[in-house]
Amino acid sequence: MRIEIICTGDEVLTGKIVNTNFGYISQKLEDVGLSVRWGTTVGDDRETLLAAFVQAGERADAVIVNGGLGPTIDDLSQEIAARAAGVELMLNEEWLATMEEFFRRRSRVMSPNNRKQAMLPQGSEILDNPIGTACGFAMDIGQARFFFTPGVPRELHPMLEEQIIPRLIARGGAPAAIRLKRFHSYGLGESHVDALLEGVEALVADGSAKLGFRAHYPQIETKVTVRGADDADIMAKLAPVVAEIRKRLGNFILAEDDDTLEGVILQKLRTENGSLAVVEMFTGGGIAERIAPLPGAEYIFRRGIVARDIAELWDALQVMAPREISPAGAEAVAEAARRQADASHGLAVLIDLDDGPDRIDFGGTICLAIAGADGIVDSRRSRILGGREWVRLGAVELGLDCLRRRLYGLPVTERIDFERT
Repeated sequence: MRIEIICTGDEVLTGKIVNTNFGYISQKLEDVGLSVRWGTTVGDDRETLLAAFVQAGERADAVIVNGGLGPTIDDLSQEIAARAAGVELMLNEEWLATMEEFFRRRSRVMSPNNRKQAMLPQGSEILDNPIGTACGFAMDIGQARFFFTPGVPRELHPMLEEQIIPRLIARGGAPAAIRLKRFHSYGLGESHVDALLEGVEALVADGSAKLGFRAHYPQIETKVTVRGADDADIMAKLAPVVAEIRKRLGNFILAEDDDTLEGVILQKLRTENGSLAVVEMFTGGGIAERIAPLPGAEYIFRRGIVARDIAELWDALQVMAPREISPAGAEAVAEAARRQADASHGLAVLIDLDDGPDRIDFGGTICLAIAGADGIVDSRRSRILGGREWVRLGAVELGLDCLRRRLYGLPVTERIDFERT
């Protein structure tokens, strides 16, 4: 199926806002085996929008239009869709009643210009928006089925996943069932993951399993999409693939599906009635930022210390070890932080940055340690190259992943053997 995405709005076209919606839509389609052929960005101009809709209707089978469904004068999607299809705009009484109820429940008065959002092209199909007042709708223009969606991400996301993707799958004649399985890993490069998983797709003989990768430093996401006649068929196909991926990537898989690294850590600490104190240098509190906001973290996360000056850090924790960024120094800091916060675990991530300009060959030495109430302290020393932000992000991920490994009884200093046997 040939799919096009059209994103509308002057603010998107001029770069005043980052167009994250295109990436989200495209990624979600790719996850279910639907590839986007074209991506178009158009400003709030009637003739340009009309040309974009007509052209897309001539070359695509399905088109997702994002934005332009609001109540203001520059929201033009309904009007131009009607022109492109050669139909009239008509008041949709059903959606008007939905909007009126939306405002009534919130004890607000609906503005007269909101009525514009209930003006839809004749013959269009409503796509429900349970979150906002922007009514999504679907209609044919040329040879393509168009799906019009709101620009607000939290309104777009459920509409795309719950209403549009199922319609696209049905339109494309795909099998009735599809399943996406995701693995999140750290410590492996994208090319290495690809090499390690060579031949995994072939475990499903009919070719209905598709492997994909997404690099979002410092993690790699491995995706497996499987199609089948029903859920039982999918699970039978998926089982050997999942088992083989877990076997080949091993301890480098830090979470699966919607789980996150910080969520896995918090869950383990909660299960064991554990608690945590963290000390970070240079990260800007990146580790605490990942853990502290999570639900339930208020009972687990005892203290976070962020520092850049080693002398201040040693004084604050009353550390007696030599004032140096080393595995021994990190061990002393982790234990001191754990003890002062009366936590079951202390994590210290100390960073010694290189001098010089922020270039691709810039780097930092990371010394980290994890102390437990059992008196055992694990430490690790690593180098990260690639600029200050690269070092910061890498150090946060390394610290969290080593904590995960310690909590789950895995080797903290494990390195990857790139030769798969």
